[in-house]
Amino acid sequence: MRQITARQQEVLDFISNFTKDNTYPPTIREIGEHFGISLRAVQDHIIALQKKGYLSQSQKRSRSLRVITGENASGPFVSRVPLLGTVAAGKPLLCEENLDGYVNLTEPFVRPGKNYFALRVRGTSMINAGILEGDLAVIEQTESAVDGQIVVAVLDEAITLKRFYKESDRIRLQPENPDFQPIYSKNPRIVGVLSNIVRTY
Repeated sequence: MRQITARQQEVLDFISNFTKDNTYPPTIREIGEHFGISLRAVQDHIIALQKKGYLSQSQKRSRSLRVITGENASGPFVSRVPLLGTVAAGKPLLCEENLDGYVNLTEPFVRPGKNYFALRVRGTSMINAGILEGDLAVIEQTESAVDGQIVVAVLDEAITLKRFYKESDRIRLQPENPDFQPIYSKNPRIVGVLSNIVRTY
């Protein structure tokens, strides 16, 4: 492990302490404001700490700094994931009207650099895929899917969790329970793919 400068150690300590106090890491701006330095100077410190193996960061996601080694290591990645309730007609998926709160999830249920939401499974249409009523489905946000993936689709402003299959002129959303019929749609709105299931007993 390469040595770091005194200022780099101070930056590392600040990121570590901020993360422990808030359960999420600071932004570049918050680091700059704390030390009274420019955003460019903060970036230089972060790049140096990454090269020396002390920090990781996702370029596609804010608040993704993570101390990964030494006594400052910030432990497992934690994400505050929005929990969806009933989808309100005409409202964006993650708007306030659709939210039932938030859940804090750690790796391996969530991973740095990706965006997630969660929903509580209702019904038994996916029971043969091991998805039971009351389970918490952790969904990675995406607008596309490949055959066989379990997706969340919005149909007539209602959310459904089904297996995705592309047919010649339509999409088949297949349940995993013979008591339920598949749903066919020309252009369903895919909003995510299943990442994990969280079950409590």
